[in-house]
Amino acid sequence: MTTPVGPYSPVRRAGDWLVCSGQVGIVEGRLADGGVRGELRQALENLAAVLEGEGASLADVVKTTVFLTHMSDYQAMNEAYVEVFAEPRPARSAVGVSSLPLGALVEVEAWAFVGTERRRTRTRSAGA
Repeated sequence: MTTPVGPYSPVRRAGDWLVCSGQVGIVEGRLADGGVRGELRQALENLAAVLEGEGASLADVVKTTVFLTHMSDYQAMNEAYVEVFAEPRPARSAVGVSSLPLGALVEVEAWAFVGTERRRTRTRSAGA
Protein backbone atom coordinates (compact mmCIF):
# COMPACT_ATOMS: atom_id res chain seq x y z
CA MET A 1 0.00 0.00 0.00
CA THR A 2 1.25 3.48 -0.82
CA THR A 3 1.71 6.12 1.85
CA PRO A 4 -0.92 8.89 1.77
CA VAL A 5 0.31 12.17 0.28
CA GLY A 6 -1.70 14.20 2.77
CA PRO A 7 -3.32 14.18 6.20
CA TYR A 8 -6.07 11.64 5.52
CA SER A 9 -6.88 7.97 6.01
CA PRO A 10 -6.66 5.75 2.93
CA VAL A 11 -9.70 3.79 4.17
CA ARG A 12 -12.26 4.12 6.94
CA ARG A 13 -14.80 1.56 8.09
CA ALA A 14 -18.33 2.89 8.59
CA GLY A 15 -20.46 0.00 9.82
CA ASP A 16 -20.81 -2.44 6.92
CA TRP A 17 -18.98 -0.11 4.54
CA LEU A 18 -15.39 0.69 3.64
CA VAL A 19 -14.93 4.21 2.32
CA CYS A 20 -11.69 4.46 0.36
CA SER A 21 -9.93 7.74 -0.33
CA GLY A 22 -8.96 8.55 -3.88
CA GLN A 23 -6.05 6.53 -5.23
CA VAL A 24 -3.70 7.73 -7.93
CA GLY A 25 -1.45 5.51 -10.00
CA ILE A 26 1.68 5.89 -7.92
CA VAL A 27 4.16 3.05 -7.63
CA GLU A 28 7.59 3.23 -5.98
CA GLY A 29 7.22 6.97 -5.46
CA ARG A 30 6.31 7.93 -9.03
CA LEU A 31 3.33 7.83 -11.36
CA ALA A 32 2.98 4.66 -13.41
CA ASP A 33 3.92 4.74 -17.08
CA GLY A 34 1.32 4.30 -19.80
CA GLY A 35 -0.74 7.47 -19.56
CA VAL A 36 -4.26 7.32 -18.19
CA ARG A 37 -4.52 3.54 -18.79
CA GLY A 38 -1.33 2.76 -16.90
CA GLU A 39 -2.14 5.17 -14.11
CA LEU A 40 -5.68 3.79 -13.70
CA ARG A 41 -4.46 0.19 -13.62
CA GLN A 42 -1.97 1.15 -10.89
CA ALA A 43 -4.54 3.22 -9.00
CA LEU A 44 -6.84 0.19 -8.97
CA GLU A 45 -3.96 -2.02 -7.77
CA ASN A 46 -3.42 0.50 -4.96
CA LEU A 47 -7.14 0.43 -4.20
CA ALA A 48 -7.06 -3.38 -4.09
CA ALA A 49 -4.18 -3.21 -1.57
CA VAL A 50 -6.12 -0.78 0.64
CA LEU A 51 -9.16 -3.08 0.55
CA GLU A 52 -7.09 -6.21 1.23
CA GLY A 53 -5.76 -4.54 4.36
CA GLU A 54 -9.36 -4.55 5.59
CA GLY A 55 -10.16 -8.11 4.49
CA ALA A 56 -12.01 -7.02 1.34
CA SER A 57 -11.35 -6.99 -2.40
CA LEU A 58 -12.31 -5.16 -5.56
CA ALA A 59 -15.25 -7.59 -5.86
CA ASP A 60 -16.78 -5.81 -2.84
CA VAL A 61 -16.72 -2.38 -4.49
CA VAL A 62 -20.21 -1.11 -5.27
CA LYS A 63 -19.49 2.54 -6.15
CA THR A 64 -16.54 4.38 -7.63
CA THR A 65 -15.85 7.96 -8.59
CA VAL A 66 -13.21 8.50 -11.25
CA PHE A 67 -11.61 11.92 -11.59
CA LEU A 68 -9.99 12.78 -14.93
CA THR A 69 -7.87 15.81 -15.76
CA HIS A 70 -8.82 15.40 -19.44
CA MET A 71 -12.30 14.19 -20.34
CA SER A 72 -10.80 13.30 -23.71
CA ASP A 73 -9.26 10.33 -21.79
CA TYR A 74 -12.74 8.98 -20.97
CA GLN A 75 -12.65 6.15 -23.54
CA ALA A 76 -9.12 5.08 -22.57
CA MET A 77 -10.19 5.12 -18.92
CA ASN A 78 -13.21 2.94 -19.77
CA GLU A 79 -11.00 0.42 -21.57
CA ALA A 80 -8.68 0.06 -18.56
CA TYR A 81 -11.62 0.04 -16.11
CA VAL A 82 -13.36 -2.93 -17.74
CA GLU A 83 -10.09 -4.91 -17.63
CA VAL A 84 -10.26 -4.76 -13.83
CA PHE A 85 -13.95 -4.70 -12.91
CA ALA A 86 -16.07 -7.62 -14.11
CA GLU A 87 -19.86 -7.59 -14.49
CA PRO A 88 -21.77 -6.47 -12.62
CA ARG A 89 -19.50 -3.45 -12.43
CA PRO A 90 -19.77 -0.92 -9.61
CA ALA A 91 -21.96 2.12 -10.06
CA ARG A 92 -19.68 4.93 -11.20
CA SER A 93 -19.40 8.66 -11.66
CA ALA A 94 -16.73 10.28 -13.82
CA VAL A 95 -15.77 13.87 -13.09
CA GLY A 96 -13.52 16.22 -15.02
CA VAL A 97 -11.13 18.21 -12.82
CA SER A 98 -8.46 20.82 -13.50
CA SER A 99 -5.69 18.96 -11.67
CA LEU A 100 -4.95 16.05 -9.33
CA PRO A 101 -2.31 15.38 -6.67
CA LEU A 102 1.22 14.62 -7.93
CA GLY A 103 0.22 15.65 -11.46
CA ALA A 104 -1.83 12.47 -11.93
CA LEU A 105 -4.14 12.11 -14.93
CA VAL A 106 -6.69 9.98 -13.06
CA GLU A 107 -7.79 9.26 -9.49
CA VAL A 108 -10.37 6.75 -8.26
CA GLU A 109 -12.20 6.55 -4.96
CA ALA A 110 -14.51 3.75 -3.89
CA TRP A 111 -17.11 2.46 -1.49
CA ALA A 112 -17.09 -1.25 -0.68
CA PHE A 113 -19.82 -3.17 1.13
CA VAL A 114 -18.51 -5.69 3.64
CA GLY A 115 -21.65 -6.43 5.64
CA THR A 116 -23.11 -9.72 6.75
CA GLU A 117 -25.22 -10.11 3.60
CA ARG A 118 -22.00 -10.06 1.52
CA ARG A 119 -20.51 -12.80 3.67
CA ARG A 120 -23.59 -15.02 3.27
CA THR A 121 -23.58 -14.56 -0.51
CA ARG A 122 -19.88 -15.42 -0.75
CA THR A 123 -20.34 -18.49 1.45
CA ARG A 124 -23.24 -19.74 -0.70
CA SER A 125 -21.24 -19.11 -3.86
CA ALA A 126 -18.20 -20.95 -2.55
CA GLY A 127 -20.30 -23.94 -1.53
CA ALA A 128 -22.23 -24.15 -4.79
